[in-house]
Amino acid sequence: MKLTEKLTLLNTTLRSLALLLVAIPAAVFAEEGFVVTSGVRQLFLDDQDVERIENLMRTMHQPTKRGAVIRSSKMEQTIQTRTAPVWDSDSELFKFWVLGIDDKFWQSRDGLHWTPGPKSNMRTDQVVYDPLDPDPARRFKAALLNEGFAVSADGTQWTRLDLPKIPSSDEGNLSYDPHHGLYIHTVKRGGPNGRAVAIATSRDFKTWDDHGIVFHADDLDQEMGRKNIAARRLDLSLQQPLFDDPSTYRVDVYNMGVFRYEGLYLGMPAFYHATGPVPNYPNTEGFHLVQLACSRDLKLWRRLGDRQPFIGPSRKESGAYDLMQILPPSAPVVHNNELWFYYTGLKYRVNWKYVGTYPNGEHVPLPGLDRDVGGVCLAVLRRDGFVSLDAAEKIGTVTSRPFRWTGKTLLANFVAQEQGELRAEVLNESGQVIAASHPLTGDHPQGEFRWHQGSVDALTGQNVRLRFSLRHASLYAYWLNK
Repeated sequence: MKLTEKLTLLNTTLRSLALLLVAIPAAVFAEEGFVVTSGVRQLFLDDQDVERIENLMRTMHQPTKRGAVIRSSKMEQTIQTRTAPVWDSDSELFKFWVLGIDDKFWQSRDGLHWTPGPKSNMRTDQVVYDPLDPDPARRFKAALLNEGFAVSADGTQWTRLDLPKIPSSDEGNLSYDPHHGLYIHTVKRGGPNGRAVAIATSRDFKTWDDHGIVFHADDLDQEMGRKNIAARRLDLSLQQPLFDDPSTYRVDVYNMGVFRYEGLYLGMPAFYHATGPVPNYPNTEGFHLVQLACSRDLKLWRRLGDRQPFIGPSRKESGAYDLMQILPPSAPVVHNNELWFYYTGLKYRVNWKYVGTYPNGEHVPLPGLDRDVGGVCLAVLRRDGFVSLDAAEKIGTVTSRPFRWTGKTLLANFVAQEQGELRAEVLNESGQVIAASHPLTGDHPQGEFRWHQGSVDALTGQNVRLRFSLRHASLYAYWLNK
């Protein structure tokens, strides 16, 4: 790369970083220092807990698509979701809220087979569940986009609260962080490059702090967006936009689900790539690519995987719905050692409804468009499997920053291929090894280290570092247990 190209790339990156440094009142988000709390998994999405990495590659992983789990009985209704199913232990059912169809409330015992549930008394498609709320009538909570908020005892019969709305356009998500007792409401607003994401938070679901825009597209997104559009045009196995006008090309953030996962926040921004104007429709055609981002405080966000798609489009011949529009949920469902993402998949951005009418008022259908447009799709990821540290033949190591030891055992989520292994060492403040593990092999979502040198029995309260050594292996997370 020429020097001028390097300087251009550096300037673009600096501008991108500057655009993300959006001021928020320093509320109660940030956690001071590096703390390894027993039972909380430490991931490798950022470098908060890392002191040194050698000979390891950081890889972002995509979830595996399992297809549609909820379809509409009326093909013209484009079923969508912006929330996540919740498990109601009282009824022993997963409960789920969708939009765009007549049946807006669904139930399931296994998360795979869904049936319509009782009729709801109002539209609620952004819902969370807090089983520990002392008031049973408030355990289900909903954000009513541009209207305020509501609560319910069962998720179907709702009571509107006398609270002001959080201003938004036509998109939003709601999640709950039980670690901080924090409700997180993301909404769509106008930003520097079109649509952007604002966040409002509450600790009591009564008083809300509106922090304004915290995430938006930048100049680098525009450059990468044009490349994404060009690459899609060349790949005829993907659904092609019906309208193309380079003068309208733009990338912005359509919406973003934000959720607490272990020790940090994750965001799934849906980047909309506008490709052209649509006749007789006041918007553009285009497609979405869902990326992945992380934050420690909900205000500064780090893009993961070099801004490559976390959830991208399926091929036309797959028979899937998620060909053009892909919209993420507010959060995944933790299902044993997997994360289940229920997301919106639509075959088209525009459809037969929006392109002209006959003299008798009937819609003019576009040739070749299927009226069975959308469904709620499922994608499954290994638990903690967002990002791994990978080693090949050469041994790689990662050393943590110092922290106070609070557990009795050390566990890891890892895969060690044939002839691969994972080892752990505990170092004191001087860098000396005070405990060394036997090698771990195989595929273990919860592998426990055993020690052949030294012991961790007397480490409680001491400051230590951890050093992991990998060969032909991938490390996703580690944690302490009491």
